[in-house]
Amino acid sequence: MKVIICGAGQVGWQIARHLSGENNDVTVVDNNPDLVRRATDTLDVQGLAGFASYPDVLDRAGARDADMIIAATHSDEVNMVTCQVAHSVFSVPRKIARLRAQSYLNAIYSDLYRRDHLPIDVVISPEKEVAEAALRRLSSPSTFDTESFLGGDAKMLGIQLDEDCPVLNTPLRQLSELFSTLRAIVVGIRRDGTLFAPEPGDQLYAGDQIYVFTHTLDSSRTLEIFGKETKRQDRVVIIGGGNVGLAVAKELEQSANRIRTKVIELSRENAERAADALERTIVLHGDGLDIEILREAGVSRADTVLCVTDDDKTNLLASVRAKTAGARVAVALVNDPTLVPLMKPLGIDAYINPRTTTVSSILRHIRHGRVRGVYSIGDAEAEVIEAQVLSTSPIAGQAVRDIDFPEGVLIGAVQKAGKVMRPSGSTKIEEGDAIAIFAMAADVPAVESLLQVSIDFF
Repeated sequence: MKVIICGAGQVGWQIARHLSGENNDVTVVDNNPDLVRRATDTLDVQGLAGFASYPDVLDRAGARDADMIIAATHSDEVNMVTCQVAHSVFSVPRKIARLRAQSYLNAIYSDLYRRDHLPIDVVISPEKEVAEAALRRLSSPSTFDTESFLGGDAKMLGIQLDEDCPVLNTPLRQLSELFSTLRAIVVGIRRDGTLFAPEPGDQLYAGDQIYVFTHTLDSSRTLEIFGKETKRQDRVVIIGGGNVGLAVAKELEQSANRIRTKVIELSRENAERAADALERTIVLHGDGLDIEILREAGVSRADTVLCVTDDDKTNLLASVRAKTAGARVAVALVNDPTLVPLMKPLGIDAYINPRTTTVSSILRHIRHGRVRGVYSIGDAEAEVIEAQVLSTSPIAGQAVRDIDFPEGVLIGAVQKAGKVMRPSGSTKIEEGDAIAIFAMAADVPAVESLLQVSIDFF
């Protein structure tokens, strides 16, 4: 597949990294020559310095025979014009645009992207993706990561293991025997900063970050087994009342659980906008780092404090201050991946990486055929791929133990006739089954080959 990626920033670079690693013909376009040079020096891609919306630049990038264009520059307007030019001048079949401005995303304009006047096939909103990620964190506050698969019947949970975890130093094989009725399996372990797919004989240690696939109905029991409580969320404090914080507060207002929510926003304009848009949520105008404001918001009684301002350092410091003031769980929005190692020593329970959420969203729309979902883990270290098994797939008709998966690949869940089960060595993978596979980044091409989906793009 031939893909043009417009924008060589963090999101564009990660998408280029994924697609070029899967033997696609990728060209990166950016008006910053240094970013283009970084992409061409570190990835197997072609690069072109220039404005992505210019027809002559797209022509030189190979738009005349491109299969897809992904417009992910920092300008909404450039992304929209790029898609328009790609459609009108070069007839590019598939066009994806990243749009940030809320005005472009409002429902009143929803038909805009379905007309030839502005031909964008998929609109990706980073703020919408981040808000949804924040809501997932709130739904499972004792995890540092969570995502649903197989129609919501399976979950992947990221769990930090503490000293009081009751199953430390227990081989994973023995865990399966001890909890034979538990539909859960450990598919990934991050230890000392390195992520790997475990072997049955591997043990778990305090400080490990593990990724566990579980049936949704077994998620509470899974968390308890790994030493995490599943306390219901009653009180939430959101620091940052911009588009992300406002979207989260709106969803919490509509929640059946009647969660008590308070929002702290530094900008008076944003605070007034949030107060007008919310009905039951209390909005406080003030600095989320101000201990008096935090006390007024009742942070000492908060089940979770969600820090989603547009400044990473503010989010980190506000999380630390909230935890010091008595908040049970703190979740921070962090754009800079180099700050992530600070989470554990600072006592921050979980973080949201906008780049990862946006990359995962774009990948879901890029891969098609029998691939039903893709989720990027960590700093693009691994992926979870949800796919339906084809009759022509090499794994169809085979037992799990007989499938020649690379070492960095594990099946997390199998869905047969709508029923989700924990895979074992004897589980037979059949045509029509849906499976969720954890794969280290280097092993993704091999997984797609086994699933026979790499050529089945939009």
